[in-house]
Amino acid sequence: MARPTSTSRALSQNFLADRAAARSFARLAVPHGTHAPLLLEVGAGKGALTSTLAPRCRELHAYEIDPRLVRVLRDRFAGTPHVRVVGADFLAARPPRTPFRVAGNVPFSRTADVVDWCLRAPGLTDATLLTQLEYARKRTGDYGSWTLLTVRTWPRYRWRLLARVGRRSFRPVPRVDAAVLRIERRRAPLLDATAYGDWRHLVELGFSGAGGSLHASLRRAYPRRRVDAAFRAARLDRGVLVGEVAPERWLRLHEVLTG
Repeated sequence: MARPTSTSRALSQNFLADRAAARSFARLAVPHGTHAPLLLEVGAGKGALTSTLAPRCRELHAYEIDPRLVRVLRDRFAGTPHVRVVGADFLAARPPRTPFRVAGNVPFSRTADVVDWCLRAPGLTDATLLTQLEYARKRTGDYGSWTLLTVRTWPRYRWRLLARVGRRSFRPVPRVDAAVLRIERRRAPLLDATAYGDWRHLVELGFSGAGGSLHASLRRAYPRRRVDAAFRAARLDRGVLVGEVAPERWLRLHEVLTG
């Protein structure tokens, strides 16, 4: 979609050039029958995804930080009134007060910051992002292990790896493949606000590494007999590594330890 200029490299820009992949992404971001009232696109580039997302929402705010590409976008979508091209850093945007979705081809170097922005936005319903494949696999447990961020947010968000996108679908071609990562806010949280505070404390303690194992870490805050009972209830071996514990088993640990 763009020549590998120094600006592209500085902004970590790898533009999606595969039209079929763009159409597939739009279907995943806004599934059939779920027309989005407000969609925010991060990293619009020249509009490869913008053009496929626009028919699926009533209002689209396309964010692009590169002023050269902002001009291209405004020319391309001048006749599409419900598409608003925003020449600004998405991360500096104030989240809308009404429910909204996020979608986009995220600059790989800024993925963590974009995900953090989404998780902190009260009105976010879901985010569908093109990220590095490795990042998506780590966050969704596809490697058979789970990260602190995923487990900590699990009662409120569901993390899913929806598709893989080969690196040759991008220009310039990155060194690694990409994936479509979806983060969905649960309509009904698995824990209420009070219990969620205890949950965060438990999970962060477990991932702290204190004591050398999950079992030992939890014993720093809970009696050994209760930790043993929680492990039995969650069907966990005492020697299990913290990253190997799926979120559903963390919920069982939480139920026994804090109930």
